[in-house]
Amino acid sequence: MSKQIKAAALISGGLDSMLAAKTVMDQGVYVEGLNFFTGFCVEGHTHAIRDKDKAKAKRNNALWVAEQLGIKLHIVDVIEDYKKVLINPKHGYGAHLNPCLDCKIFMVNKARQWIAENGFDFIITGEVIGQRPMSQRKDTMPVVARESGAEDLLLRPLCAKNLPPTQPEREGWVDREKLHGITGRSRKPQMAMAEQYGYHDYSQPAGGCCFLTDKNYSAKLVDLWQTQGKKDYELDDVMLLKVGRHIRPGNHFKLIVARDEGEGRFLEGYRKEFINMTSSSHLGPLVLVDGSPSAEDLILAASITARYGQGRNAEQVDICVRDKKGSQRIIQVSPIAAGAIPQEWFI
Repeated sequence: MSKQIKAAALISGGLDSMLAAKTVMDQGVYVEGLNFFTGFCVEGHTHAIRDKDKAKAKRNNALWVAEQLGIKLHIVDVIEDYKKVLINPKHGYGAHLNPCLDCKIFMVNKARQWIAENGFDFIITGEVIGQRPMSQRKDTMPVVARESGAEDLLLRPLCAKNLPPTQPEREGWVDREKLHGITGRSRKPQMAMAEQYGYHDYSQPAGGCCFLTDKNYSAKLVDLWQTQGKKDYELDDVMLLKVGRHIRPGNHFKLIVARDEGEGRFLEGYRKEFINMTSSSHLGPLVLVDGSPSAEDLILAASITARYGQGRNAEQVDICVRDKKGSQRIIQVSPIAAGAIPQEWFI
């Protein structure tokens, strides 16, 4: 009886990784999925929180892909290990704080370790030559394979015909002729394949799957590093940077202003960790005050809080200020005038 060949597929939740896994599964290879959680994945975070995104499906796309494929998915927490990649990427950043090439090397290296520990034979990714400017170029494909340690146990089924044969192909574990030769940024070949397989409602690639590719998010992370004086972060930092309007009047403090009720409910979970404010005389947002504000700073923060509530045009607004221990007091302030918040305060 011949040995059952087994492969681990990196499942991001996007169409490419789903099609790559399906291509190999159709050749009789047993496949399980790996999804590495860095904390920066877009998956479900903001549209699960914000009221304006209520119409969007609240799902984890990696789990949805695994369900469509009928495979087991392992979600692996790599938050701590990933810090080294983000803070000091060997190959540098992309347009923002996205260390895409180092990230891909990291993920494939983690997959290499996983298959060695679990008795699997090779690794599948959904990479396509020319699709991403940093990590998916013909000259960087060998870099990922080499520096991850995966070497030719790394199979890219969607563009394999444009690359040298890998061990799975040479050993006959998969038939190279049944793999693909897709190149470039067009999604038409993948969409045609999805239609052929009957896959619909899959995740769209626009905007990427990582907050680090987002200009605004990257600016908030840079601000965090600059104000704390070191490149480091915790998971709570990562999550809070995704939510709210961030306003920094000074290096020693900033405000996180909920933009709707959904964000307000999310920020409620952090009340005990920050000084926080709400208007008690008018409807308005929950505001977290991060840092070490002075008494004068708190007056300014209260006037900004008033500005974003329904009392923005009132002469006086009552603001409830709570400290981390839960003690509270009411202060009366005039809402800061429209346009009086300097643009440079917005992160």
